[in-house]
Amino acid sequence: MNASSETFLSQLSAVAAETETLIGELFAAQPLDGERARPARLLDAVRYASLNGGKRFRPFLVVASSALFDVPRSRALLAGAALECVHCYSLVHDDLPSMDNDDLRRGQPTAHKKYDEATAILAGDGLLTYAFDIMARPETHPDAAVRIELVLALARASGLGGMVGGQMLDLAAEGRFDDGQLQSFSEDGVATLQAMKTGALLRFACEAGAILAQATPAQRATMTKFGAVLGQAFQIADDILDVESDAATLGKAAGKDAGAGKATLVSVLGMAKAKERLQGLVAEAEQLLAPFGAKGEVLKQAAHFVAERKS
Repeated sequence: MNASSETFLSQLSAVAAETETLIGELFAAQPLDGERARPARLLDAVRYASLNGGKRFRPFLVVASSALFDVPRSRALLAGAALECVHCYSLVHDDLPSMDNDDLRRGQPTAHKKYDEATAILAGDGLLTYAFDIMARPETHPDAAVRIELVLALARASGLGGMVGGQMLDLAAEGRFDDGQLQSFSEDGVATLQAMKTGALLRFACEAGAILAQATPAQRATMTKFGAVLGQAFQIADDILDVESDAATLGKAAGKDAGAGKATLVSVLGMAKAKERLQGLVAEAEQLLAPFGAKGEVLKQAAHFVAERKS
């Protein structure tokens, strides 16, 4: 491991620890103004779903993209925590029997296994809603217009035309529905599905720093493009891991995508071409960061981390 990789992993761990602490504080037992009570079982499930480990890669991207523009770290961490709440909600709901029907997440029982399906659904609902509570706070940014931009961008990344829509396309690709819609995908179709289901939140994570900084339109466009490329690389690497890794390494079931007939670029392109595509995306990500000079080095390392990770 070279010095740059060590620096990256150290920074990733630091953001993960800060995010963990912040989320723990955000989900304290004491109700906030406007809340009546926080039911103990629901709060316990929310904390289980959001504090149960994880790399905190999305908050890291918010912090790292914000650092390009010298955004105060406290603001970036709050925006990152909001994004992580959306991500954690999506995992809780994706794991449900009606979706991916998974028993393990990060090496631990999934929320519906630890509690029950109704509690897991409500925990996911609570996490999603609370994300926008966090994003709308003056502590996230003192300018209300910036907070509105953050809320809008996160809603678009999370919703019908983003992550939720991507999950629907993913279920359709498995042949879940008998409604006459196309249930198999070409390379372009798979790319669209993955850009929505996985890529949208990663794209937002990189765009968020530019929004917090009130950066120029050109700078924001560059970060949005970088996030899109990184999202593509992340999903291809995930597809490769599903084929080549095992449950002990991943912390979740391996080989499920192929078993369920899921649409992946590995299944469309084949393993060799998928790996070639992954390396091309990493190179493109590095080129996009060139205008930022040395400040972009950590995000370049993030692109390599995405391609080379083992879990």
